[in-house]
Amino acid sequence: MAAVKTATPTLARAINDRLALDLLLDQGPLTAPQLRTLTGLSRPTVSDLVERLRAGGLIEVAGETGGDRRGPNARLYGIVAGRAHLAGVDVRRNAVHVSVANIAGTQVAELSRPLPASPDLAAFIADAVTEAAGGRALHTVVTGAPGLVHPATGLATDSGVPGWRTDLRDALGARLGVPVVLENEVNLAAVAEHRAGAAAGRGDFVLLWLDDGIGAGVVLDGRLRRGASGGAGEVGLLRFYDTDFCHMVETGYIDDLPAATVADRIVEGVFSLVAVLDPGLVVLGGRTGREGGDELAALVAERLAALSPAPTEVRPSVVEGDAILRGAVLTALDLTRDAVYG
Repeated sequence: MAAVKTATPTLARAINDRLALDLLLDQGPLTAPQLRTLTGLSRPTVSDLVERLRAGGLIEVAGETGGDRRGPNARLYGIVAGRAHLAGVDVRRNAVHVSVANIAGTQVAELSRPLPASPDLAAFIADAVTEAAGGRALHTVVTGAPGLVHPATGLATDSGVPGWRTDLRDALGARLGVPVVLENEVNLAAVAEHRAGAAAGRGDFVLLWLDDGIGAGVVLDGRLRRGASGGAGEVGLLRFYDTDFCHMVETGYIDDLPAATVADRIVEGVFSLVAVLDPGLVVLGGRTGREGGDELAALVAERLAALSPAPTEVRPSVVEGDAILRGAVLTALDLTRDAVYG
């Protein structure tokens, strides 16, 4: 019989440290007794990890409890928010939007710049990120843009963005001097929807993006699916009645149509996704999905139920603000925390 492997003391400490850090990120400052209760760890173990994390500059004393009672007060320990900073970038065909956050996830700066007609795109984005950072050293930058991004190489297809280059990730990384991730913008919007939107708590769903571009983000078994070459979810290329799906439902083209007609067009693409993937939930995102709200979602759900035997909920996006930028920041947070916290 094979020997059972046990965690080494070093690995056990690393696991306990990360458990405590995640609790502090999720719940805010906690006392050592609270950490013991939430982790189930012993008093000496929690005492050791608190001192270790303080010495590493990862946590600090954030206050005291018990100010309204007699006896000694318990120290509250909190995350050192400025330990690292990161940036999310949303590259549109007419503008670049940047959000900078600290490792606690608090936004510390935001910036938007209109995109000129023929920019040096890597230089333009790098300048915008640097300006938004305001002298803060960035650990990671995650950038969302239209088009296919190859999961292995990071090379991207032409996105229609002025000044586009297929090696944008590497060019941007060279200018900023930090790790840069380039991701399809709808995939990042799906990350935001999964973490803080209409798909929170769901393992399977599809985000149908209805904006100045048409596409889908696919999440199955709790994981974002990109496909072999980054083309998963490119439903805008589907053709119906000799017309591309993207032309049928592009924002602007459908603005003046009745909601029922818009739903008739949207359900063509939704049915294709449901028939192949059976996600159980479709979220309507982008400008059309948000503005259509519950009314449009209900109309699409009604039409879909008549076409598909697979039960499928349809919901509007509820992510506040720029969902692409939100997903970029969340992705950058995950990468930064894994690197800094282990």
